[in-house]
Amino acid sequence: MVIGIDDTKFIQANIVQAKFTQEVRLRMTCATRSEQEVINDMLPPLQFIPLIKRARWGGTRLATVLGKNIGQAVDAAESWELVDHGTDQSEVVAGEFQGWTLSRLVAERRAELIGKTSTQTTFPLLVKYLDALDRLSLQVHPNDEQAQRYVPGSRGKSEAWMILQASPGSQIYAGLKSGVQAGDLRNALSEGKVLECVHSFEARVGDCVHIPAGTVHAIGEGVLLVEIQQTSDITFRLHDWGRLGADGQPRPLHIQQSLECVNYAQGPVQPVAPERTVIDGNQIDLLIQSPYFEIRRVCGRHPWTIKKPDQYQVLNILNGAATITSPFGQTRLNIGASVLVPASCPDWEIQPQGECEVMVSCQ
Repeated sequence: MVIGIDDTKFIQANIVQAKFTQEVRLRMTCATRSEQEVINDMLPPLQFIPLIKRARWGGTRLATVLGKNIGQAVDAAESWELVDHGTDQSEVVAGEFQGWTLSRLVAERRAELIGKTSTQTTFPLLVKYLDALDRLSLQVHPNDEQAQRYVPGSRGKSEAWMILQASPGSQIYAGLKSGVQAGDLRNALSEGKVLECVHSFEARVGDCVHIPAGTVHAIGEGVLLVEIQQTSDITFRLHDWGRLGADGQPRPLHIQQSLECVNYAQGPVQPVAPERTVIDGNQIDLLIQSPYFEIRRVCGRHPWTIKKPDQYQVLNILNGAATITSPFGQTRLNIGASVLVPASCPDWEIQPQGECEVMVSCQ
């Protein structure tokens, strides 16, 4: 099954049955020199070593649910699957590019990795899993213009979440209640009544939540999710629920910067309503189209691929298992796996091993 994607808009699924044949594999092994030169200009699907981040609010589900190596940690908060941000660098796990950082791939193979028309100097998306055993702080991120004022050369930070697990009663805090303005929020903070200003709803497995820059937000306790965001790490902490840090002191707040960055016109944020199609037994949900990322979810047991010319794709296995097949070979992907399919990778296909749920992201 092939899902056709327009460069700027998810018009509709253009589905055809696609199978890799022995002829393709034979052609790879018996390629003429000119064909081999073409192959050398392509990049295979890439997997990276996760970067595990520990925090007071983390737990153990990155290991027990998603199969990450967290050692003996009981506070594993985040698994950064794909990152090109300063010293935080994803490294290729194996193959011809083993040990290459994402930064090096962008610098030396940008056209093949991101696309021939790309002018990006860093990889534009950061992909991570988060395990919130405890509630995260209430925070807000700047947009691109604001980020330039605070940290010249930085991007803003819009993000999106896909909820994988949620304890009963777990909450998502997203956006301000209707009509709340800067003065209302400032007064509520000083009076210890900030929750009276913040919209919240119960977290449900399968919900996708779009958090554009300027959205007041927090992940509630008991939530396991995958996050797609702009490559940025600028976070302003608005409220920390009166907790103390590891040193026994309150953690720093950034109230003035937060109030400056909040989008007061936005109002409450609700889970995304997917645009859904069911084709050849597979369910395809278009979830988000923004200037910074597009996100789709494919659920089913039939082979599929996404054709988007000269565009990379990031795949996250949310449930089940699958095999990704390309002219470079086959790789099994279990729940929690992440793979970057470069813009130059030809004729790739996902072959689910039973029922499988995959998130597909690109810019």
